Amino acid sequence: QVQLVESGGGLVQAGASLRVSCAASRRTFGGMGWFRQAPGKEREFVASLTWSGNTPYYATSVKGRFTISRDNAKNTMYLQMNSLKPEDTAVYYCAASLRQAIRVTSDVQYWGQGTQVTVSS
Repeated sequence: QVQLVESGGGLVQAGASLRVSCAASRRTFGGMGWFRQAPGKEREFVASLTWSGNTPYYATSVKGRFTISRDNAKNTMYLQMNSLKPEDTAVYYCAASLRQAIRVTSDVQYWGQGTQVTVSS
């Protein structure tokens, strides 16, 4: 089992930046990623990274604005969010997988509890 704990969410204005973090209870050798869920909508993929960190993958809606990274020595993953938009408002969930590629919720074995990100216009 792997426990994932997110932190760093909050309320910001449009155009601002925010970084959310995910701390894992132990080292994971599979992919890790971020999903988000807005009220009344399904959970959607945001970004993911393989264990080596050499292959990031982003949803089209965040490409060029968000950057995913991980520090395997600290068992921690980050999502740097720049140029935030009101439509980025959602609960952001950390995800970990036993496989390297994460693209959809069915790829995920472990979830964090989520952290709220709210972007005001």
